[in-house]
Amino acid sequence: MNNENKQQPDFVIGRHPAMASLKRGHSINKVFIQEGLKSESIGQIIAKAKKQGLVIQRVSKSKLDTLANGQNHQGVVLAVASFEYASLEQVFELAESRNEAPFVVILDGIEDPHNLGSILRTADAAGVHGVIIPKRRAVGLTSTVAKTSAGAIERVPVVQVNNLVNTLKELKDRGLWIFGTDMAGTDYRRWDATGPVGLIIGNEGKGMARLTKENVDEMLTIPMVGDIQSLNASVAAGLLIYQGYGSRHPL
Repeated sequence: MNNENKQQPDFVIGRHPAMASLKRGHSINKVFIQEGLKSESIGQIIAKAKKQGLVIQRVSKSKLDTLANGQNHQGVVLAVASFEYASLEQVFELAESRNEAPFVVILDGIEDPHNLGSILRTADAAGVHGVIIPKRRAVGLTSTVAKTSAGAIERVPVVQVNNLVNTLKELKDRGLWIFGTDMAGTDYRRWDATGPVGLIIGNEGKGMARLTKENVDEMLTIPMVGDIQSLNASVAAGLLIYQGYGSRHPL
């Protein structure tokens, strides 16, 4: 596991993600600003970019629409070299720097970039130390993920691994208790996430893979009374992550 894996050149889209990238010192090639657009937030982005000596180019809205592939760019697009992945070691170093037991979210085959972006945003808000994703059959870090995460992609370490099962075994060797999600399990409201924990969120349609399930220490269930007996992956992740937060930071 290392931090050398990177996506191809991409874009950061929207004002909040752009400012987060500028503050983080992300590798930025060029800043595109919509012609004639003026606002306080746009001014702050331009000032920050100028301070860093970045190339700023005023372009038409149609040009930004093309760069953003139809997403709501709010008049700002950054051309970035790539989105860098963290190492597992960096996740543990972050937890140690905060003097906290590691809280890791593992995504087993999340394919929708909007779900990944939303999960990163929740993970950032709840103080999760890192998110682990598999390299194959899952979405990686893209401009859509960055936009949906509202800047969280710059703050939450994301580790991309070749073998999720081997990574789960390594996490357990490091002392983490691994929790998964299933229709039959402990009510998630009883989950005590104090101590080193890893939380697995399964694929949007198939849930967790069989080999992943075999490495789970305890299953958690979200009770439902409606006719639809499943939740969107990012919604389920939000409920579970905040249950973890609540048990780690009681009132």
